[in-house]
Amino acid sequence: MSTFTINATSRKDTGKGASRRLRREGNIPAIVYGGKAEPVSLTLSEREVNKATLEEAFFSSVVELIIDGEKTQAVVMDVQRHQYKPVITHMDFERVTADTIVDKKVPLHFINEDKSAGVKAGGVISHNITELEIKCPAGKLPEFIEVDMTAVEVGQVVHISDIALPEGAVAVELQHGESHDLPVVSINAPKGAATADEGEEAAE
Repeated sequence: MSTFTINATSRKDTGKGASRRLRREGNIPAIVYGGKAEPVSLTLSEREVNKATLEEAFFSSVVELIIDGEKTQAVVMDVQRHQYKPVITHMDFERVTADTIVDKKVPLHFINEDKSAGVKAGGVISHNITELEIKCPAGKLPEFIEVDMTAVEVGQVVHISDIALPEGAVAVELQHGESHDLPVVSINAPKGAATADEGEEAAE
C-alpha cells in the first residue's frame, strides 16, 4: 500500500480572486470536509501535489494531510483542472477513518493478457471499462483491482460481476440491478476472420 503525505496550511481568504493569487504563487486552493469537523479551506504546494499525482495510486489511497502541523486522514474526492493547460486548479478532500465507507473509482489492472487463451488463439482484447466505482471502508480501499485474463477465450465477455473484489467492497453499478452488470473486457475474433460455419458456406 502506497503512503502519500501532503502538507497544507489553512486559509481564511476564499473566492476567485484569492484562488487566482494562490495559483500565481505556485500553490493550489483546496478544501477538506466531512467527519465531525467543519470544512476547512486549504493551500497546497503545486509542486508537491504534482509529484504525488504522477502516481495512479494517489487517487485511490488514503492521504495523510498535514494541516498546520496536525495530521488528518483523507481521500481525494475531486480534482479540477484547467480547460486546456495541464494544471490542477482546485482539489476536494474528505476526512475519513479506517471504518468510513467511501465511494471511489479504482483503476483496473488487466493481468496475463499475453497469456490468455483468447489471445493465444488469435483474438483481440477490447477494454470497455478501465476503472470501477466501488464502496468499501477507507481502511480497505485498494489502489487497484486486478482482472486476470488467463482463462478468457475468444468470444468471451468479462462483466463487472465476474471481477473478484477485495473483502468488504461492493461494485456501485451492481447495486442498481442486473441490467447494470456492464461488460468490462472481451476478447474478439480478429477482423476478417471467418467462423468455421462461414468457411464451410464459402467452400460450398
